Amino acid sequence: MIVGVGQTPYESSKPHQSIPEMVLEAVEQALNDARIPMEEIESAVTASVDLWDGRTASNVQVTEVVGAVMKPEARVAGDGLLAALHAAMTILSGAYATVLVVAHCKMSEGDHWTCSNWAMDPIYQQTLGLDFLSAAGLQARAYRERHGVGEAHWTRVVEKNRLNSLKNRLARAGADHAVGEASAFSIVADPLRILDVAPLADGACALVLAGTERARAVRSARPVALLGFGYASEAHYLGDRDLAEPRALAAASRRAYAMAEITKPGRELQVVECSEAFSYQEPLWLEGLGLCAPGGGGRLLDEGVTALGGRLPVNPSGGMLGGSPFIVAGLARLAEAVLQVRGDADGHQVGGVRRALAHGSYGPAGQHHSVAVVGA
Repeated sequence: MIVGVGQTPYESSKPHQSIPEMVLEAVEQALNDARIPMEEIESAVTASVDLWDGRTASNVQVTEVVGAVMKPEARVAGDGLLAALHAAMTILSGAYATVLVVAHCKMSEGDHWTCSNWAMDPIYQQTLGLDFLSAAGLQARAYRERHGVGEAHWTRVVEKNRLNSLKNRLARAGADHAVGEASAFSIVADPLRILDVAPLADGACALVLAGTERARAVRSARPVALLGFGYASEAHYLGDRDLAEPRALAAASRRAYAMAEITKPGRELQVVECSEAFSYQEPLWLEGLGLCAPGGGGRLLDEGVTALGGRLPVNPSGGMLGGSPFIVAGLARLAEAVLQVRGDADGHQVGGVRRALAHGSYGPAGQHHSVAVVGA
């Protein structure tokens, strides 16, 4: 069960806050939302990446503020949703009854793409300059050539998610470039343009997870069940993968649906929050999630299915294009899915949400994928 949610506002930079101060803001919100003190948290799971924080063992700087002094703590050097799944497994194993999950990232403090170059093979790929941005360009081209889902669809994703973000008080206020500006169409990794890339953002997100018995005992009046989850990873080398077919995402979603006893996700889900670091990824990830046939992601956009008032709204919070940082993105998607089920999503609430899906991704061209289904 998820009994507490906390998020900082997501901003282009937070010079007024250090990373521990930023994390503490989210943690205090989550604990207050769960109505439990830090003393009742038995373990913590954090998500951060050393290179982007500019320090070795980046979790050490937040040990105190996540309550991990003299308590167990684990760190996931990747997306925050995977950290939440790790926490859920420790609860299901019986090791802990309450776990705090936290993800943070200050993208403003470093050169994001240069850092991601270090995730590539040091012998053959780093020296070529391959990074997450150039890898995305290769995937976008492969997807467009395979299924014909191209720039017009990608622009529609950007417009939808940025408009949605204006309804979300926590989303980053404004983007680097408006869709109508000529500079927004400058190529950054052919065929991707500036507008196709999620803007830099700083922020933190925290959730409190509890076992079923413990959730009944806490004072939180609005626990949300984690009905199912799954994780899968693809090969590291891009040349060993079919970039237009997200097989790891398909495997992760099948596991999540099986655990949640979902057989028709397009009908049984009311909201999807997916991590679209690049505009083309939203329709591609929807295909991997089994919400349409391969190549059908563009048609969902054309028919308005994924719009805020559509049959299956996707990223009503604004998603990553609306300003969620890397690393935090997947956990923020889970937080937003929980808020939708609770009916607490403020100006971007979707009506009648019983089940919602959250998706997180990390690595070049979506190498790793996590999927979670939550419900009342």
